[in-house]
Amino acid sequence: MIRKSLAALTLVAAAPLASAQTVTMCVFDVIGANGDVYNLVKDYALEMKSHGVDFNLRPYTDEGVAVGDFNAGQCDAVAATDIRIRPFNRFTGSVSAVGAIPTYDDLETLLATLAQPKAASLMKSDGYEVLAIVPAGAGYLFVNDRSINTAGKLAGKRMATLDYQRDAIHMVNHIKATVVPSDITNFAGKFNNGSVDTAYAPAFAYEALELYKGIGDKGGIVDYPLAQLTIQVVAREGALDDDAAQKSREVAWDMFPQAMSLIESQEKAIPEKQWIRIPEQDITGYQEMFRENRLEMRDGVNGAPSVYDPRMMGLLSKIRCASNPGASECTADNRE
Repeated sequence: MIRKSLAALTLVAAAPLASAQTVTMCVFDVIGANGDVYNLVKDYALEMKSHGVDFNLRPYTDEGVAVGDFNAGQCDAVAATDIRIRPFNRFTGSVSAVGAIPTYDDLETLLATLAQPKAASLMKSDGYEVLAIVPAGAGYLFVNDRSINTAGKLAGKRMATLDYQRDAIHMVNHIKATVVPSDITNFAGKFNNGSVDTAYAPAFAYEALELYKGIGDKGGIVDYPLAQLTIQVVAREGALDDDAAQKSREVAWDMFPQAMSLIESQEKAIPEKQWIRIPEQDITGYQEMFRENRLEMRDGVNGAPSVYDPRMMGLLSKIRCASNPGASECTADNRE
């Protein structure tokens, strides 16, 4: 009897170790295993180990292949850009809505909100769950001619546009530029060899993807955040239990300063002469243009695709108006 009791106690004591689980994650980083995103995910995985989750990371330089392998069941989770995450969770996939998060302070407020337990239900959708969201940097317009400094001057210009990013395609058509279908593996090459006049990317691409070659002597980077890009980890619902999934989102949120430090250093590394500053009065006009397009893509009207989640659009509107209550959108009849 005593032996049986001791055996039972031994099993109980061993239970926490037995509950540790291995989760295979496909990780997209355009640079691969030496890239900043992959290293950030490695840090996240290391922290999650202390919470009983052992992530087995597999690097991918092609985002489409990473997501395809996840869909095929070769990974339990995938780390990819929010644009690719949209089919799994429209709510978090709408974080990068065009012009919706004008500052990093607003982004910080958003991600702090999404990491709270009360947002957990919004992380689940159609059998999938978002386990982490970290910033990847604002997306900027890289141009091969500095005179392309207003929306009007983009008319007729060739723009490298991700062929699966329906909101970007709609915006390019709206400003009467020419869509040049591209993907994340070839857009930089098209810009650098002159096949397109403009490309859209975070600051890291200036060096990592050598976009300075496409800029050349006459081009530059328009200093206006067209969208805030994020890397998101999505898994099949149930891959982690609810407590571990919530802890995962909190671990990712704790990495916000680390991610932002990286982004800020990448932006500061770009020579000042490369930035194209635009007048404040023009920015106001762009914000309204983007807002009207977001409304169209929220509702799927006027020929626009239905892309954005209304709940995310409402949340982002509240965040913008909390930080800039004097903005015209905050008193608009058709507020998001």
